[in-house]
Amino acid sequence: MATIIDGKAIAAKLRGEIRAGVEELKARGITPGLAVVLVGDDPASRVYVSMKEKACAEAGIYSDEHKLPADTSEETLLTLIEQLNNDERIDGILVQLPLPEQIDESKILEAISPAKDVDGFHPYNVGRLATGSPLFQPCTPYGVMKMLEEIGCDLQGKEVVVVGRSNIVGKPVALMCLARHATVTLCHSRTRDLAEVVGRADVVIAAVGRPELIRGEWIKPGAVVIDVGVNRVGEKKLVGDVEFEAAGKRASAITPVPGGVGPMTITMLLFNTLESARRRAARG
Repeated sequence: MATIIDGKAIAAKLRGEIRAGVEELKARGITPGLAVVLVGDDPASRVYVSMKEKACAEAGIYSDEHKLPADTSEETLLTLIEQLNNDERIDGILVQLPLPEQIDESKILEAISPAKDVDGFHPYNVGRLATGSPLFQPCTPYGVMKMLEEIGCDLQGKEVVVVGRSNIVGKPVALMCLARHATVTLCHSRTRDLAEVVGRADVVIAAVGRPELIRGEWIKPGAVVIDVGVNRVGEKKLVGDVEFEAAGKRASAITPVPGGVGPMTITMLLFNTLESARRRAARG
């Protein structure tokens, strides 16, 4: 049976290190600051934003919340972002997605200063990641890389199969694995012979958003499986993109859903905010 990779424990350890880093900066008169912008009243977004606020408080990071009504205009939001770009107390700006339909999401993300883009979604930061000199790395894939580090999984020379090609997880995590000298195959739901491709992977990273699409028998014996997917089945049950029980009988290590990658996302957001504050401190 596979070792269960405990995302909660890894996140807790990292948050302790982040808290210590924040205290160091505060001793020098600098408090890291994160601005969180929520437009509208989407229930899932509201829960996520409150989790971020709580995490900031626990880490000692200043949290600047902006909760705007659902009918907020694009112009109003752009004006707020410009103010936050120029606010010296703010090291990171996070606009919670999705945005209401009257607002162009890409225009908003591109308006955030790349130096404060702690989500790593700005085209400038995507380009830096692609060319191997990242400024900010997107939080969920960055969390995946930290988990692999934590379990001592050296990617050099390994076959990594990423299932899912989103801009938020699939593409960036593939680039991060390439930077660690892995041989990377990026697949998706339309890949032919997906079972065969997954079957040759030393490391499988599943982020396709389809409940248990990846069958347990596809997993190569001894492979490491990182399941980023969170899918609701029925009223209460959450499952990943991988058939967990069957995969766990073949893998050497596997993340559960929930309790795997999930806790890492906000942790890496705090990490990026701290890094941004350190850059501010270095600038004097």
